[in-house]
Amino acid sequence: MVLAKPQTFMNRSGLAVSRFLDFFSMSHKDLLVIHDEIDLEFGIIKIKEKGGDGGHKGIRSIIDAVGSDDFIRLRMGIGRPGHKGDVSGFVLSSFTKEDRQSLDKIIQAAREAILTILCKGAKEGMNRYNKKNVLNSSE
Repeated sequence: MVLAKPQTFMNRSGLAVSRFLDFFSMSHKDLLVIHDEIDLEFGIIKIKEKGGDGGHKGIRSIIDAVGSDDFIRLRMGIGRPGHKGDVSGFVLSSFTKEDRQSLDKIIQAAREAILTILCKGAKEGMNRYNKKNVLNSSE
């Protein structure tokens, strides 16, 4: 396993991911992308094996660069802002004080989901974690 954090803007991460895969002689099918998801409530994580970009420009960049949508994603819910305007300011802003207090629990659940994916596969991860609000879970 190799962990990478591209230093590019998220919307342009495809090139970094493509070069990463080439450098390590890996296939896009070996890829696990962890990203924010505005369409999921804060505290919800969801694993997805493949599919479209759902409007996420970073995922679109990766799909375009690797030539496939066949890679695993761990989508981490950040929720939507309380307004209908441009969401980029919301996505790029700092967490609220209340949300920061929840981050340890969310990160721990994401870590466990990643280990499940790596050790037991994406389907097992989906069965255990999809759509579960980790902030309301006693696990």
